[in-house]
Amino acid sequence: MGSSRKDLRCSVERKGRTSCHVRYLIGIVQSSTLCAIFFVIFLAIHVVTLVSNISIITLIRRCSQLHTPMYLFLTHLAFVDIGCSTSVTPIMLIGFVRNGTAFPVAGCEAQLCFVVMFGTTECVLLASMAYDRYVAICSPLLYSTHMSPGVCIILVVASYLGGCVNAWTFTSCLLSLSFCGPNQVDHFFCDFSPLLKLSCSDISITEVVPSISSGSIIVVTVLV
Repeated sequence: MGSSRKDLRCSVERKGRTSCHVRYLIGIVQSSTLCAIFFVIFLAIHVVTLVSNISIITLIRRCSQLHTPMYLFLTHLAFVDIGCSTSVTPIMLIGFVRNGTAFPVAGCEAQLCFVVMFGTTECVLLASMAYDRYVAICSPLLYSTHMSPGVCIILVVASYLGGCVNAWTFTSCLLSLSFCGPNQVDHFFCDFSPLLKLSCSDISITEVVPSISSGSIIVVTVLV
């Protein structure tokens, strides 16, 4: 990895609180050949993801026959998929090229925030789509009432709001921690668990709060 990478450490501020200025994301593999292969594969997957989701959004917006609740949810699902993929894949591709990525702490926290937000929003949107199909099949005569434009807007807003709340839970817990010692993350993006391993603070509560938040969302969406 080189001596300069191994010597990366967290600096200590005047108030005595440790602050990590750089995260280093270690590449998934050390072989340059495998890195090149993985780079091409994941770049192709990312391009296909972007093109397909943008095509879905464009088609639904231009075709008036698709302006229904289900396709409204599908539009936002495609947008969230773009956001989730874009939050992770470009950094991972850079890691394949450089065999690791130097990442500022603020950028690392921002990436985690976006990943959690888009991931949570996607779960809630899928639950909303399931509810839409349930109403369409079990109460077809009341479908226009139960899935009115106002209800659809509320469900979409609730999906993004749930994503923001869960992301805020993760990010606020991360901001409350102090980091010291080595700052190397053996992961392809700034995930929550690998970051906790770098902390020199007490993480007993920090581990529980995000788990409760995510677990509650998973339970609710699965029940729906």
